[in-house]
Amino acid sequence: MSLALEALFEKYPDIAACRDDVVAAYEIMRESYANGGKALFCGNGGSASDSEHIVGELMKGFMSRRPVPEAERARWIEAYGEEGHYLADHLQGGLPAISLVSHTALLTAFINDVAADMMFAQQVYGYGKPGDVLVGLSTSGNSANVVRAVQVAKLRGLKTIGLTGRAGGKMASLCDVTIRVPKDATPDVQERHLPIYHAICIMLEEEFFGK
Repeated sequence: MSLALEALFEKYPDIAACRDDVVAAYEIMRESYANGGKALFCGNGGSASDSEHIVGELMKGFMSRRPVPEAERARWIEAYGEEGHYLADHLQGGLPAISLVSHTALLTAFINDVAADMMFAQQVYGYGKPGDVLVGLSTSGNSANVVRAVQVAKLRGLKTIGLTGRAGGKMASLCDVTIRVPKDATPDVQERHLPIYHAICIMLEEEFFGK
């Protein structure tokens, strides 16, 4: 397994009990991406920020440059000349990821017109395809809008990953994999979620773009 995983548990030995679930979450995402899938992310408050953060690590170079493949680069240069060089030099390989917390107009309209607890579920229903992955972040594991999203995801054929605190809440029994960090206070849980998803993003980057 990746050195990133070993580094994670060396730096944060208090979450070593999560090792199997972290590996399982990585494998779910790796398989989805290998088969042309995408990942959706949702959460509230700090976990909403984490959703945005994870997308940033997946959709562009994180620990490596992820250059455009040479065959693709040559095709763009042939089509656009010097502008093709520019395109090839300024694009990076991405792993398709969507933060469901980002769509302000849709979210506010849905909260106002339909139901607040369904605002992520609606997007899962619209975006999600069998083989995709939904990652829900909730320190309690009981956030209603995240739970609803997981319920819809499962019926739509998506794999589901939860990042929660110790108790796991409703998500522990709903998600295919739930990473339950052994902390209870919200700040403590969120402080452990970040290095966990960083490690997963690094492993995915190594898998699909090399070191």
